[in-house]
Amino acid sequence: MAKNNYQAEVGKKSNTARARITNAPVSLKYSVEVCNQIKTMPVNKAIAFMQRILNHEEFLPLRVYNKKVAHRKGDSKAGVKSGRYPEKVAQEFIKLLELVKSNADNLGFDAEKLLIIHIYANAGMNRFSYQSKGRIAGKARRRNATNIEVIAQEMKN
Repeated sequence: MAKNNYQAEVGKKSNTARARITNAPVSLKYSVEVCNQIKTMPVNKAIAFMQRILNHEEFLPLRVYNKKVAHRKGDSKAGVKSGRYPEKVAQEFIKLLELVKSNADNLGFDAEKLLIIHIYANAGMNRFSYQSKGRIAGKARRRNATNIEVIAQEMKN
């Protein structure tokens, strides 16, 4: 069995809930942009934000990976007007945030008071498939994958 080391050990284990998705078939660049956007957000607000991206009501502002990306109508978000609607990434992040909520419920925390204190995305394993071209020369197609992890802490009121 592989080790389950997280990128950062933040917060006390007594009041944090963690979740991870490995080798999700989503874009690493969009995942990094989502991580930068929803860090320090309450989990319920982050899920609502991802749902608005899925419904094309709000765009994901691209602050780092924004070359040749069109501007969106309306006011700028996070200081930029360029953005996209990455649906696969939004679905995976909703799944991940629901996982961390269920882990918090299992640990006895209040899932409505969770705050994202650490979220991280890095490159997963690449999968290769080969497109046949004649007898000898095949063309390799690479499919990317992303590892995503989140640590949420229960807020005190």
